[in-house]
Amino acid sequence: MRRETRVDRRLDGWVENRAASGWRPRVDLRQLWDFRELAMALARRDVKLRYRQTLLGVAWAVIQPLLAATIFAAILGRVIKVPSEGLPYIVFVYSGLCIWTYISTTVDATARSLVDKSELVRKIYFPRLLAPIAATLPGLIDFAISLVVLVVFMVLTGVAPGLAVLLVPVWIGATIAITFTVGMTLAALNVEYRDVRYALGFLVQIWLFASPVVYPSSLIDGWQRYVYALNPVVGVLDGFRWSAVGAPLPPAADLLGIVTTVLVFIGGLVYFRRAERRFADVI
Repeated sequence: MRRETRVDRRLDGWVENRAASGWRPRVDLRQLWDFRELAMALARRDVKLRYRQTLLGVAWAVIQPLLAATIFAAILGRVIKVPSEGLPYIVFVYSGLCIWTYISTTVDATARSLVDKSELVRKIYFPRLLAPIAATLPGLIDFAISLVVLVVFMVLTGVAPGLAVLLVPVWIGATIAITFTVGMTLAALNVEYRDVRYALGFLVQIWLFASPVVYPSSLIDGWQRYVYALNPVVGVLDGFRWSAVGAPLPPAADLLGIVTTVLVFIGGLVYFRRAERRFADVI
């Protein structure tokens, strides 16, 4: 039976590949770096496939969140009058959608990253973590475009950020980390349990309404706020809005999201490393 392998050590020019063992989530960063060109090639391939045979191409990166923001602004902003932290609702909701659109689309792509590359997984050796890592990259193009549109909205509505705008890269990095953490875990689960792909759409919808994308997190208070903040997207959205569009400073409770991310990352990495030895057999 074919066994999933990893590079273990190098002696006299020989490379020994053998099944990973133990529960320690050991990651060979040097090996990941050695295969960086493969990661970039996979990312470029995903970008080309995403917009192949489309009339509008990368314009979809603007159209989808823009239409969603317009609908939310018309219904929630004007009709229901959902509060927006003193910001124009269109700026408030679009800033949230910039983050959320990247998370939702990239988690889906990352969860499918191993199954979609099943032929590659079965035929050649490469660090399997490379697949979910590469899947987080294409969405950054759409993310960057959406940030440009956000700046246009801010100029049109007279919204100006403060010095906290310098921390925007920190929140973008946190968004990527959360997305990779969740996507990596789902990618490993999806290899063995294809139910993941059927449940993912529903779970992402629940995650949307459990995150302050179209409403402010300040609506949740008391002890419930601490439970709510366990969702790491809460802290990222609050922090990004504070830095990018001048929303209020996030509360200390949002730091709980870091704890959730770290715990999920460790658990997901342990499971991924244990399961990857079976990937080539069951994918």
